[in-house]
Amino acid sequence: MSSRPVRHARRALAAPLALLVAPLVALVLTGCTALGPGGVVEQAAAVDTTPLSELDVLDDPREWTGETVARTAETPVAPVADDPQPQLPVTVTDAQGTEVTVTDTSRILALDLYGTLSRTVFELGLGDRVVGRDTSSTFPEIADLPLVTANGHELTGEAVLELAPTVILTDTTLGPWDVLMQMRDAGIPVVVLDPHRSVKTSGDLVRSVAEALGVPEEGAELAERTQAEVDDVVAQIAELAPPEKDDRLRVAFLYVRGQAGVYYLFGEGSGADSLVESVGAVDVASEIGWQGMRPVNDEGIVAAQPDVLLMMSKGLESAGGVDGLLERLPALAQTPAGENRRIVAMDDSQILAFGPETAAVLDALARALYAPESLAPTSVSTGGPAAGSHG
Repeated sequence: MSSRPVRHARRALAAPLALLVAPLVALVLTGCTALGPGGVVEQAAAVDTTPLSELDVLDDPREWTGETVARTAETPVAPVADDPQPQLPVTVTDAQGTEVTVTDTSRILALDLYGTLSRTVFELGLGDRVVGRDTSSTFPEIADLPLVTANGHELTGEAVLELAPTVILTDTTLGPWDVLMQMRDAGIPVVVLDPHRSVKTSGDLVRSVAEALGVPEEGAELAERTQAEVDDVVAQIAELAPPEKDDRLRVAFLYVRGQAGVYYLFGEGSGADSLVESVGAVDVASEIGWQGMRPVNDEGIVAAQPDVLLMMSKGLESAGGVDGLLERLPALAQTPAGENRRIVAMDDSQILAFGPETAAVLDALARALYAPESLAPTSVSTGGPAAGSHG
């Protein structure tokens, strides 16, 4: 990778609708990845943990060319309480309007598309009560527990019943739904949480999990910690991003499943919009009035004129990497993102997960957008300064 002029970042300030698309997203979820030659996704290496405030950032982040990968550093679970004592019974009205009474939290299953619910339970200090996991729950503290999903993200009724859970937390992102109804028919309390997620609702998700498990005080503490971490990272990102809106990166979140011919642009209210805005960029889909998630068309992508495409790693891989994506969506060549092959890919199980690890996701995206050279030792990319660029 060739060098380019950079400026040293100033010190940081002191310290969803998206999940309605889960049936689509579930088709491509997988583990950690990195981009190889031609934009093909392959196994990732270690993650640079240099503080954002100490990174050398690009003079003009719009001038970078090539693919980069945003990866979060693996962090151990840090429970807000060592041995919380749930106050039971507790009755909650879940996201579907069902009144559910939880009388026993000794055997918990927390299952969703991204592994966010299980991580939340562990962060609340109830990890020793979790008896199984979904495919996306891979952090070390849970990795040895048995899976209750098969073929990627399909719930298996037999596997769930074998674990004899006393309560199940989930949302509408895993199926088939008949399995969850089977669990209710078996007398197991099933609490369905709101699948709408964004940066702004991460604390709400934490509080909902805690309330259902009878530990609202721990939930309030974890929500407060999560928000503080997000606020701190957002403040640091504000020091990296150009201060003027006209100079900021124009970013589009593109969801792809190449083999199935699925290409969606995520817009306002999708959750992806809050992600883009939190990293100091302009969500171009919202700017052109794109609501929720809709199939992308040539006119829409050209009108949006993104500088950067934000994508899930396996989605990009399913299209044949960057080369395949440009071939399948030739209109991208009429955008700065396509012309410069400027794509930021992130692990499918992280990018829209939100919850307690929201700050880590924002941190990783900021590195890929504003200091891509810092990722060079840990990813294979053809990235570099745009031809004729100057700092």
